[in-house]
Amino acid sequence: MGIWYGEVDQDKAQTFRKGTLLDTLDINITELGDDYIKGTMPVDQRTRQTYGVLHGGASCALAETLGSIGAHLVVDSSKFFTVGMEINANHLCPVMSGIVTGTAKPIHLGRTSQVWGIEIVNENGKMVCISRITMAVVPREKLEKKK
Repeated sequence: MGIWYGEVDQDKAQTFRKGTLLDTLDINITELGDDYIKGTMPVDQRTRQTYGVLHGGASCALAETLGSIGAHLVVDSSKFFTVGMEINANHLCPVMSGIVTGTAKPIHLGRTSQVWGIEIVNENGKMVCISRITMAVVPREKLEKKK
């Protein structure tokens, strides 16, 4: 399937959820295409800020989730870890309720780094946030030696 390493499907991507922030915020992986990963998150008491709109940090959590899982699924995870280096986000439109959907696509898939672009839209398809995450691709042996 496209850019993914080995056999990958939505169920495999969803296994990263249990016992993590994804569980807490109810982030779900809903689709894997040939070159993208898509997921949803509710806008509710867990993800709103004081003024009753979607918290920018929650949008970043959705974006980082999609970019991080995407990065992980592109490499041979028996040989490499992918870890976040930088994330940025522009919050374009407030959302008070409903479900937001993020779509992450790779901008750069390199040997030592990856860059992913993530667009988050509301239920009407209006873009509410655009984000970019840079991931380091690190040999497992390098991190395991530091333990």
